[in-house]
Amino acid sequence: MALKTGLGSWLQRLMAALFLGGQILLHLKPHKIHRRNTLEQMAVVGPDSLLIALVTAGFVGMVFTIQVAREFINFGAGTAVGGVLAIALTRELAPVLTAVVLAGRVGSAFAAEIGTMQVTEQIDALYILKTDPIEYLVIPRIIACCTMLPILTILSLITGMAGGLLIAITVYNLSDTVFLDSAKSFLGLWDLISAMIKASVFGMLIAIIGCNWGLTTTGGAKGVGQSTTTAVVTALLAIFISNFLLSWLMFQGAGSAFQGI
Repeated sequence: MALKTGLGSWLQRLMAALFLGGQILLHLKPHKIHRRNTLEQMAVVGPDSLLIALVTAGFVGMVFTIQVAREFINFGAGTAVGGVLAIALTRELAPVLTAVVLAGRVGSAFAAEIGTMQVTEQIDALYILKTDPIEYLVIPRIIACCTMLPILTILSLITGMAGGLLIAITVYNLSDTVFLDSAKSFLGLWDLISAMIKASVFGMLIAIIGCNWGLTTTGGAKGVGQSTTTAVVTALLAIFISNFLLSWLMFQGAGSAFQGI
């Protein structure tokens, strides 16, 4: 019975998140954007999250190189290690893992902060002051996530490639020139564009889910904790599902990266 109740509550909040997305489209007007709030949220999403995102990307790049290089060298394809790492990081690892880091760090913060405001009736106070919570609280967070996550993704991509290059040179004695030339020949402009599109979509999902779970919080401090946990789990599910759908749309058909290898 509790499981059914929990699932029903989750589905209701998911529908509320979809409704919130529609409200955002109606309220998103340049002259109504709270610039100070937006800049503050951009600082939270971007610079404050930079270190953990780069550390994650660096070690992922190193681990991926260890797993790929040893097998490729055995098959006499060591020159393709840099290209394979570049494709994996650009198309999947950099945008997805950076979004996962932000879902845990930023999405939970959004849910906890707005949830606390909800249970302490600060949201009601905004209505009394004739301030729309969507314009004042939600839209700045949406803009911050959709703007900063692509930038973090690019920086994570560069860091991941640097980590992979370090392992390739020091452990497997691969030439840095060969590694970088391989990455350059494998990557295309569409790979970078697709990474930016994915990052923007992931950022929007993280912000909408975190804010919605905060706005629908009930039950005092216990409810805030539950909303925070559920918001992170829901954001992760949304990231993985949307990543599959976007990858399916963007990369159908036969690939061309390995032609000529």
